[in-house]
Amino acid sequence: MASHRKSRTPGTRVAGIRTPALATAALTSVALLSQTADAAPGDDRPSLEEVEKKVGDLYRQAESATEKYNAAKEKTTKQRKRVDTLLDDVAQRTQKLNEARAELGSYAAAQYRTGAGMPDTATFLLAETPQDVFDQRQVLDRMTGRQKAAVDDYVTQQTETMKKRQEATESLRTLTETQGDLKTAKATVQKKLADARELLSKLTAEEKARLAAIEKRKQEEAARKAAELARQQAAQEQAREEAAQQGGGTSESSGSGSTGSADTPPADSSYAAKAEKALAFARAQIGKPYVWGATGPGSYDCSGLTQAAWKAAGVSLPRTTYDQVNAGTTVPVSQAQPGDLVFFYDDVTHVGIYIGNGMMIHAPKPGTYVREESIYYDGDSAIHSIVRPA
Repeated sequence: MASHRKSRTPGTRVAGIRTPALATAALTSVALLSQTADAAPGDDRPSLEEVEKKVGDLYRQAESATEKYNAAKEKTTKQRKRVDTLLDDVAQRTQKLNEARAELGSYAAAQYRTGAGMPDTATFLLAETPQDVFDQRQVLDRMTGRQKAAVDDYVTQQTETMKKRQEATESLRTLTETQGDLKTAKATVQKKLADARELLSKLTAEEKARLAAIEKRKQEEAARKAAELARQQAAQEQAREEAAQQGGGTSESSGSGSTGSADTPPADSSYAAKAEKALAFARAQIGKPYVWGATGPGSYDCSGLTQAAWKAAGVSLPRTTYDQVNAGTTVPVSQAQPGDLVFFYDDVTHVGIYIGNGMMIHAPKPGTYVREESIYYDGDSAIHSIVRPA
């Protein structure tokens, strides 16, 4: 009987190491990264670095959708409060309108009892719109002062009630739209996270170990960069102290050559005191899980953590990274001080709180916990800006 077994494919190189054929076969089992289920032998397959990048991209896309969810949730909450306020206002004005209508009705009934013709005040009760009422203003010439006051009150209440009803209708329409945005953002987050979990679930134990090794190398490089930043900042502080001792006050340049720009003046004692409170709160959250959309106290997403930390220091920050990045003064990375906010990526979808020495506290991504980490955890280019919020 002829053998139907396919010949072994040569080993491929992953992360600079030639792997045996069995490991290569396992790698091809990552279904989400395959072009088709029955691809021809010899097709190129992604390396583990590419798998890691794909997973990282999915998590960043999920975080971006999370910030959109946070914004939509905040907008929905505000809009719902506005709708409730308007509906209460409409109810109150409707009650006043009914009272004004009842008073006009009493005048109309009195005119009927006296045998008058078409009662003057009754014509206002027959009016369907404020314009109808205004068109009949000439009737006021035949009314008493009390009747005129009743008509004016009725017209005012009718006009304001219709206006508030229109505002309530528009607000309800806006609320429906924001609820739709909220639903869409939520579905996007869930889809990206599901894709990332499925991708990782297809990896073998050996492949997961190799991904862990890649991550470890990244962390080691991030730690090296953080240490270098710490040395630069220490040199800047020493330069300031020497300038102050010489009577020159704050130096105008750090002399480190790290940014090529003038020094940002050191944060004052008031900021340092607030930052200390914010950092104390953030440290107390270490070990709590990242949960998208969460603002504490049991779990947080990235902007939920920074908002809660600075709230503990008496400073109110907006809910989303998009707004937090504009809630303070931007400073160079080399001038970062404890308490500053560190924003990441071109679309500003992640944030941490700086603790000094190139390190920060942040809520990284789903499946992780609040932790201390180098601000270079995803490379130099990932850092968007540093903002001093108070």
